[in-house]
Amino acid sequence: MHKGRLEAFSDGVIAIIITIMVLELKRPADVSLGALIAIGPHILIYALSFLYVGIYWNNHHHMFQAVKSVNGAVLWANLHLLFWLSLVPFTSAWMGEHYDQAWPVVAYGADLLLTGAAYLILARLLVLHEGPASVLARAFGYDLKTIVSLVAYLTAIVAAFFVPYISLALYATAALIWLVPDRRVERAMAQS
Repeated sequence: MHKGRLEAFSDGVIAIIITIMVLELKRPADVSLGALIAIGPHILIYALSFLYVGIYWNNHHHMFQAVKSVNGAVLWANLHLLFWLSLVPFTSAWMGEHYDQAWPVVAYGADLLLTGAAYLILARLLVLHEGPASVLARAFGYDLKTIVSLVAYLTAIVAAFFVPYISLALYATAALIWLVPDRRVERAMAQS
């Protein structure tokens, strides 16, 4: 199957996710600086979540540039990824309201963990579909950034029960690791 429809659908869903997130932002109660400062945690969590969704969109785009076609398993794996990404506005809004409480911070981390796992599954299925000599197979060898991120999410989930601020720092750190784009696909394509 051609990959075009999958890419277009994914781009549309990700655009909707970002739109929902911005609509969840609370307006200040009045026109004072204090009211703006009061919603500061909401804005910071929105920015972090926007960054995460942007990272996934960017890496999804790069990954599919190296793909020639997709199959049914890849379609389902992509939907699996989009499902977890679609929960980011919900978990972001809940954590924005209660960023110092364990369960909202845990839910956010669980969503990040499951999104990361879904992306890893999608990448592995694409490599399997494209074959061992494919660009993706060469690009996706040992995936240290993904492993470090998944470990950070697990650690943050546990830490949320003790000090939720440590979890927030781990979520931000994992995002910063990915802020530098994953160039493996670009390098593998250049070598082809």
